[in-house]
Amino acid sequence: MLFLCIRFLLCIVLHEPDRVSNRTLAEAMTTVVPTTEEDAALSVVRFASELAWADAGPEVAEPQVSRLCMEAEEFIVMGKWLELASLMITSAELIFSKVSEKDIESIFTIICNLVTKTENPDEVMEIVKVITAKIHQQPNEKPAVRLKILINLYNLLETPYCQFYVYMKALNLAADGKVTEYIIPSFKKIDSFLKDWKIGVPEQRELFLTISNILKENRSMSKDAFKFLTNYLATFYGEDAHVLSEAKEEAARAIVEFVRAPDIFQCDLLDLPAVGQLEKDAKYALLYQLLKIFLTQRLDAYLDYHAANSTLLKSYGLVHEECIAKMRLMSLVDLSSYGSGQIPYELIRETLRINDDEVELWVVKAITAKLIDCKMDQMNQVVVVSNHTDRVFGQHQWQELRTKLVTWRGNISNVISTIQTNKITEDGSQAAQGLVVR
Repeated sequence: MLFLCIRFLLCIVLHEPDRVSNRTLAEAMTTVVPTTEEDAALSVVRFASELAWADAGPEVAEPQVSRLCMEAEEFIVMGKWLELASLMITSAELIFSKVSEKDIESIFTIICNLVTKTENPDEVMEIVKVITAKIHQQPNEKPAVRLKILINLYNLLETPYCQFYVYMKALNLAADGKVTEYIIPSFKKIDSFLKDWKIGVPEQRELFLTISNILKENRSMSKDAFKFLTNYLATFYGEDAHVLSEAKEEAARAIVEFVRAPDIFQCDLLDLPAVGQLEKDAKYALLYQLLKIFLTQRLDAYLDYHAANSTLLKSYGLVHEECIAKMRLMSLVDLSSYGSGQIPYELIRETLRINDDEVELWVVKAITAKLIDCKMDQMNQVVVVSNHTDRVFGQHQWQELRTKLVTWRGNISNVISTIQTNKITEDGSQAAQGLVVR
């Protein structure tokens, strides 16, 4: 009866929202409704105990159920919420296997609500650990329901670190239970979450790497996976060599992902110490060299590299033809950043190693990829570039941007000063003319 009444509340929230004033769906789903004279938590203990001892027969079952209910009553009276949570969660896996999904949600709504019973943050954290450990015990059994329970638990928490802890458990559950589609939309709010959680660098590393690993399984989200992997590597700043070494494999993976990605043409990997350590590393030095070629050199350098390291490229799953295509676009960007902004067709043909009739095709590809803004002057056989994307946006590029902003600010100040001077002169002239008339 208890669980049916709570399910009724959920139906009201979902189908008749006007009857639930000033409550979010998440808040309503985590509200415990007193449906009988018996305490809701005690009802869960009784239900779970009867379920656990159902096959033992009445003579054995009834004393056991009574004993457990008496323990629960004592915990409630004495305010021992951690002990009560441990008792209530004991038969969690049996509940998951024997009870309908809607009733599971109702039961765990009551269990999770225990975190609101105490004002002691340490006790809240211990209750959270007890609940999440049980929920994550068998992630492949009804994973979507388990994930929903964790989200409901998150909504009940007020302590930032507890929220982070539960969110990480939700990420791991989603990955292990293969229901990441339910958690991926929340990644858009990570910046906001980080402001609320105020977590340290080790926790940020764990978060960024977990998210990157989830996203890399989805090919359509390779850009986002690379972004979070870069965020992870960026946390290794000012660390000693021992700590940096922890990031070697992920730094190597970031290089491979960048080279492989057909739609990523800019990164700041070269500025990251976690990546820089690979330059002299016995295992990854050649991979670091490949990154430098893609970010600072042109197609001819890549072709020379491939001639000497074709086996290495294959071992990382890199396809030579795809690398050539990307390096042609990168080389065209490099041409755009030098000189007067006019690139002769002949220079493009020689640099990209293509035929005359392919020049405009590759220019169009660069425009489509939003790497350059330009016009093609077919009469004079030149490409006139008005803007281009930098392959690397590091300290040097920030300094250039700062210089431009200072120059623009100075120009605007000069314009404002000139306008004010002219206005004063004009006002003075008009005043003089007035005196003459009188």
